[in-house]
Amino acid sequence: MKLFIKQRAFSWFDNYKIFDEDGNPMYSIRGELSWGHCLRMYDTQDTEVCMVREKRDTLLPKFEMYVGGTYIGSINKGSDVTKNVYSIDFNGWRIEGDLMESEYQIFDGQGYQIASMTKEVLKQADTYRIKITNPQDELYVLMLMVAIDAEK
Repeated sequence: MKLFIKQRAFSWFDNYKIFDEDGNPMYSIRGELSWGHCLRMYDTQDTEVCMVREKRDTLLPKFEMYVGGTYIGSINKGSDVTKNVYSIDFNGWRIEGDLMESEYQIFDGQGYQIASMTKEVLKQADTYRIKITNPQDELYVLMLMVAIDAEK
C-alpha cells in the first residue's frame, strides 16, 4: 500500500493532507496552538482518529501517540552521529533514517521492514511517499511519520 503526505506550503500550523496512490484523500492532519506540537488526524468524514503530541519536558524530542484519547506509545529522537535513530515505545518497533533526513524505514521487533518513507525533493512543500507492508499498520505508521516531520 502506498500513501502520500503533503504539507501545506504556507501555514502558521502544521497542516497535512494524506492521499492514496490514486490521489484520493484519506486523512487530514491539523496542528493546533499548544506548548509544542499537537497534531490531530481526521478521516474523510472529519472525525478525529488519532493525535500526536510533543512532550516538552525531555532533553531530546519526544512525541506521545493517542488513538481515541487513549495513550498507545511514544517516539523519542535518539542520538547517533552516523544516522537518524528513533526509539519507539510501541509494539517493539524501531525507526532508522539517513543523515539527510529524506529516507526512513520502520522495523518490527524481529527486524522485518513494516514501512518506508521517502521525502520528495524539489517540491514547494514537504511531500512524503510512504510504503506500508500491512494495511492494518497504516494509522500507526502515519502517526510516526508525522512525529518525525514535526521533530525536524
